[in-house]
Amino acid sequence: MPTVERRIAAPVEVVWNLLTDLDAWPEWGPPIQRAELSEPGPFRLGARGKVWAPVGIALPFTVVEFEELRSWAWEVAGLRATRHEVVPTDGGCKVAFGVPWWAPPYLSVCAIALARIDRMATA
Repeated sequence: MPTVERRIAAPVEVVWNLLTDLDAWPEWGPPIQRAELSEPGPFRLGARGKVWAPVGIALPFTVVEFEELRSWAWEVAGLRATRHEVVPTDGGCKVAFGVPWWAPPYLSVCAIALARIDRMATA
């Protein structure tokens, strides 16, 4: 899976909370206008919801991989999408976003998202 990563001088828990807080997604995710879960409850394996693209289209998503404080991945509109990973390091963590083999140009969008997460987590 093509991947982009960034070291962030913030605790894993702070970064993880940004990655799993749907209200924060529009702040760090360039193509995301809004996101919501279909049912109340925690962000977890099997969670379903909708994510709104910049043009206002709502796309369904499902969390297909989930390890608390470590990683999650999703499918959007039935297609495998981004994988998010947080690894503890000395002085913070390493955050990596992976994309499907057919979407390497999306890594530039992921790099922007990682820079925004860095700013939010270290503010």
